[in-house]
Amino acid sequence: MEKEIRRRCYLFSLETIKFLKSRQWDQLSMILVRQLLRSATSIGANVVEAKNSSSRLEFKRFYEIALKSANETLYWLNLLKDGYELNDENLSFLLKEADELTRILAVSVLKLKQAKG
Repeated sequence: MEKEIRRRCYLFSLETIKFLKSRQWDQLSMILVRQLLRSATSIGANVVEAKNSSSRLEFKRFYEIALKSANETLYWLNLLKDGYELNDENLSFLLKEADELTRILAVSVLKLKQAKG
């Protein structure tokens, strides 16, 4: 399961990059785009960092950070969608995948918190 999460996070980062590269963004929207790119790629980066953790506590912390980044990513995606009235198939995919990653990470964090050790 852990390997699958890493794979999905990586692909999500790639799809986010492709989506952002496919559009022309004005100066104001670039502020949101940068925030989105940072938070979207942070999800996978923290999941990868967790893999090499030196302790279970550190592993859990990286997953908690990944979850926060996933929630933040949903915020930026929705802000771009609603603020710029975007109705795009790629954006819809990103919103759905970000929501699914958020749910997966939330369950993982809950399980890690409940586990002893």
